[in-house]
Amino acid sequence: MIDFFAGLTPVMQALVATLFTWGMTAVGAALVFTSKNLNQKVYDGMLGFAGGVMIAASFWSLIAPALEMASEDSSLPAWIPAAVGFMLGGLFLWGADKVIPHIHPSSSSNQAEGIGSKNKRRSTLLVFAITLHNIPEGLAVGVAFGAVANGTSTESLAGAVALAIGIGIQNFPEGLAVSMPLRGEGMSRRKAFFYGQLSGMVEPVAAVLGVLAVTLIDPLLPYALCFAAGAMIFVVAEEVIPGSQEKGNKDFASMCLMIGFTVMMILDVALG
Repeated sequence: MIDFFAGLTPVMQALVATLFTWGMTAVGAALVFTSKNLNQKVYDGMLGFAGGVMIAASFWSLIAPALEMASEDSSLPAWIPAAVGFMLGGLFLWGADKVIPHIHPSSSSNQAEGIGSKNKRRSTLLVFAITLHNIPEGLAVGVAFGAVANGTSTESLAGAVALAIGIGIQNFPEGLAVSMPLRGEGMSRRKAFFYGQLSGMVEPVAAVLGVLAVTLIDPLLPYALCFAAGAMIFVVAEEVIPGSQEKGNKDFASMCLMIGFTVMMILDVALG
């Protein structure tokens, strides 16, 4: 698999990797064809697992390499690019959360957020929610492959592939998070699947933009890596962890988070 990626341009590497992550979103959404409802405990565990993967990926695949890259540039202390990028990523998602109309899968219709959310259908708001949170995941994959293209010693091709695999795994419940609620509300299986997989479409776009940005403007790389990390941590803190624990499965979801973190850490360290 690594040999396959090695023969591609950086943009194609990021595109192929995020087509896989989009595909995993579609696989999760496809479960709507087998069931109308999903066991709440299973769903909460999957959310917890996804949160663990995202936290581990944020550090092992993004922040740690960014700190090493920044330490090689003596013009600034290494923590400055990392801190600035990380906070900007969180602020970007916070601002987008306030502007883009969306609703969290576990929320009722009167809890919709963003400008003009009261005038949009629940299906549209659900897709917007998951799409918004897929942007940092696609960006993370893009800047990881961009780091490889820049020839940095801290980011290997295998590590970028491991990041894509981890994000793909945690995308599985994201497709479910859209398709199952829509099916439960009476939407047809085909429509529920369509909307579920649609939320992953933004990842290839964000990945290509990310890899182009860091390959064209090399000094942006540490900032971009930490920007993606900050955006992902915001998603985990603002939605994933609360969503996994509000139905009474706190201990189970927390253990699944630990498992997800461990799996992503092993993937990154073993392959990267």
